[in-house]
Amino acid sequence: MIRWLTCAAVLGALVILPAQAATPVYGYRVVHVYPHDTSAYTEGLFYKDGYLYESTGEAGESTVRKVALESGKVLQRHDLPAQYFGEGIVDWGTRIVQLTWKDQLGFVYDLDTFAQQRTFDYPGEGWALTRDDKHLYMSDGSAVLRILDPATLATIGSLMVTDDGKPVTNLNELEWVKGEIYANVWMTDRIARIDPATGHVTGWIDLAGLLDTSKLPDPTNDVLNGIAYDAQHDRLFVTGKRWPRLFEITLVPPGR
Repeated sequence: MIRWLTCAAVLGALVILPAQAATPVYGYRVVHVYPHDTSAYTEGLFYKDGYLYESTGEAGESTVRKVALESGKVLQRHDLPAQYFGEGIVDWGTRIVQLTWKDQLGFVYDLDTFAQQRTFDYPGEGWALTRDDKHLYMSDGSAVLRILDPATLATIGSLMVTDDGKPVTNLNELEWVKGEIYANVWMTDRIARIDPATGHVTGWIDLAGLLDTSKLPDPTNDVLNGIAYDAQHDRLFVTGKRWPRLFEITLVPPGR
């Protein structure tokens, strides 16, 4: 009799446990639209002191740029040697750090002049970079973000990104936003919001319908990619590869 009551109590407890809530999905509202250079195959983007800094890809076309937000005009530009496919960039102090795709080589530039200061090596592919106040975070197309020492640019840790326990692969362009890492998921219209302490996806941003990519020259490749955040004025910017527009958006909570 005692055993029967114990089993019943356990079964009862199992029945009343609530189901795990699905990861919330946020919508968006467009606040402002800015011009964007359609020749820019956007691989990296950040906002600093009133300007956008952008890296572009494709061998023979890769650049680092300083761009006027309001006009989209390229104010300053550095062209990579033709053999390199430029990828993500991030600022650290007075420097800009840039990755390349498959060459296992990164570049460090002076933030003001774009003069190259040094190079650095890393294994595997390079996709994107962002930072907090202590570290750089690097994506390589997998579900793992590498954590880099900003002084040496050596890998000092890693972060497995999961949603409901499942790895999230194809993490691409990154941005640090209010204590979270935002990551484009390549070839999708979604941005993952990642807890940097656990790697868990705390929410998704669904940007479907932001731009009709079917009208772009190469809809297969000209996909959403590019996130920048103006922390001082709480402005979030997104764009894509060879997109004609850069969008300032605000997030719409689920159910609204």
